[in-house]
Amino acid sequence: MPPPKDVVKIAIQMMGAIPQLIELNQVTSCLLPSPAPGCWATQPLAGNHYALQHVDGQQAYITESNRMEIKNGSILRLTTSPDQEAERLYSGIQSNNLDVKSDSLKKLASLSRDITFAQEFISRNGLKQLFLIVEEGNDIGEILAHTLKAFMELMEHDFVSWETLSPAFIKKIVRYVNMPAMDASVQQLSLSILENMVPSSHLLFELVRHEVTLDRLFTHLQANPQLQLKAMALLIALLLNASEAERRVRSPAPLPWAPTAGWRECSLSAQSVGADNIIHASEPMGDEMAHYLYVLQSITLNLLERRMRTSMDPYSQEQRELLQFLRQSAFESESNPSTGTFSAERRHSLCAKELRKLGFQNHGNPAQDLQRTPPGLLALDNMVYFAKHCPSAYSRFVLENSSREDKHECPFARSSIQLTLALCEILHVGEPCSETAQAFYLMFFGQEHFFEELFCICIQLQNKTWKEMRAAQEDFDKVLQVVREQITRTLSLKPTSLELFKTKVNALNYSEILRLRQTERMHQEETLAAPVLELRERLKPKLLELICQQRLLRLCEGTLFRKISSRRRQDKLWYCRLSPNHKVLHYGDVEPGVESPPIESLPEKIPVVDIKELLVGRECPHMKEKGAGKHTKEVLDLAFSISYDVEEYYLNFIAPTRYEFCLWTDGLNVLLGREMTSERTQSELDILLSMELKLHLLDLENVPIPDAPPPVPKPPSNLNFCYDFSPTEQ
Repeated sequence: MPPPKDVVKIAIQMMGAIPQLIELNQVTSCLLPSPAPGCWATQPLAGNHYALQHVDGQQAYITESNRMEIKNGSILRLTTSPDQEAERLYSGIQSNNLDVKSDSLKKLASLSRDITFAQEFISRNGLKQLFLIVEEGNDIGEILAHTLKAFMELMEHDFVSWETLSPAFIKKIVRYVNMPAMDASVQQLSLSILENMVPSSHLLFELVRHEVTLDRLFTHLQANPQLQLKAMALLIALLLNASEAERRVRSPAPLPWAPTAGWRECSLSAQSVGADNIIHASEPMGDEMAHYLYVLQSITLNLLERRMRTSMDPYSQEQRELLQFLRQSAFESESNPSTGTFSAERRHSLCAKELRKLGFQNHGNPAQDLQRTPPGLLALDNMVYFAKHCPSAYSRFVLENSSREDKHECPFARSSIQLTLALCEILHVGEPCSETAQAFYLMFFGQEHFFEELFCICIQLQNKTWKEMRAAQEDFDKVLQVVREQITRTLSLKPTSLELFKTKVNALNYSEILRLRQTERMHQEETLAAPVLELRERLKPKLLELICQQRLLRLCEGTLFRKISSRRRQDKLWYCRLSPNHKVLHYGDVEPGVESPPIESLPEKIPVVDIKELLVGRECPHMKEKGAGKHTKEVLDLAFSISYDVEEYYLNFIAPTRYEFCLWTDGLNVLLGREMTSERTQSELDILLSMELKLHLLDLENVPIPDAPPPVPKPPSNLNFCYDFSPTEQ
């Protein structure tokens, strides 16, 4: 007869006694050990001086609310109850004995992660005592670090609002950040506290904004990796919570170290510092720093959104002067001489002719070309920037096309407007930041006018591709499509600088695009013949089994997941992996810096046979909770959950990347005996089928296929390839 579902077998550890194995009924009662070894009583957990606590993981206390979460094989220890421990530590942190005080604060920082203990300690006004330790400022070093760590853990439970912090406490935290000589651990914790304060209220945002000097913040970006990470997190929090007007403002203060610099200068300075000290650092970059760099890139590019969504005002004198500048820069010799001798009608005719040569479709009223939003005035800004900073290339572009036949000229203005729109779409200008993305362009950092410089390269590419395609006016959309493909293919290569981007995108000419398209088309067409389709179907089961094995091996290696909260804190990590025999999922919290913990260090277990269902996206319980409406589509695309034991138990995941999401959902489906449904499976299956088909077709043609790759040829000993024309003796 199988044991009841509500009965679990656990081990109990007690001081000075051998661990005992017992059976615990989670529904009818909860066994609570008494202080005497070997003596047990059936009592409720509340109202007793003793409690049970998990040995592994976060060492959470067992309470009436969470006792149903105890699993088979759990190891618990007998310890003092949360209220007794909170009372003892509350007294200990007030001790005049520094050793007692330090030990109490250290244990407080550890136990504060448990919600039950945190409630007991906060109810005793324990936070006020921590405030006093910081405000008095007499304790430094290890005691201060433990105090700040305990404070952070207690505030993570959201029992107390950040707005209740006293001005004296906040000033002390700011002082620790701004001090040039300060313990690194204290500064890291102080930066984390300020990062959490910023999104809590506008008042705290303004306070941190005015008190934290940018020169100190940028100095931290040049320190050790952990301090860099915390400083970047605070900087991103400040930028995200600044208003749109504040982000756009351009302060007259000098750059980059002026404390009163505007937010635009702040983001541009962070670009430069990030390029010098983070991207080009010798140590590899972590996922969290990559996310912050992505956010910084997104925020900076979104500064262009206002101009992108503003159409041209035909009555604006400033905007009319910009159009006049474009016309005069291109046709200076025709516009300037003896303008007074021309009649108004003649001048209007000449102006309309020059605007037509510039490529405006409405050369009588060019403002109509810039009415569409996007790209709006951003296209005009790009044209003016190109004319000012690349005057020779600008004049050559316009005059070269002016000399062609009307139907074969590449219209500069129309090309600029459509190209600006294409760049906005490629770079996601105006789109909100993703909460998990890590994709950023290395060439973006260190460039104050990245978008404009990229436009200057691409508008010249448009003219070059136009000539290579021998295009006419009716081919404009085709040319733009090719240029867009050239840009996206080059960006996918991750060039590290704009110079390298320019070299690669110009090398990817129209002939190369045709060759790549032909190659991709051949890969698709080779599977259309009936015998090939039959061979493909015969190969598919074997290759699907190979993909299944790869998915299970990947689950055995495990993945590091992050716990994302409403404050964008992503420093809470946990790891999950499958046992080598594919029977148990092991998981548990890990400390930052641990990339692949051994399976023995993961305390929590879920037998595969207990897994009932796999949920994805909006079906997941953690996507249905309060505030789930704020989740972006990208977060929803990365979320999945498994239900186990009974329907009430879930293990919730948010994958770090879409690739990891596909691997885990596929692997879990394999464990459940179901088909793999992710797009990654189909993509990999197509690649493997294509390779196998090619090998079989080569074999049919009697083309020998070696088992090993050919050896790499050795370089010649003589690298001087000049031909010797000296006469030789007969």
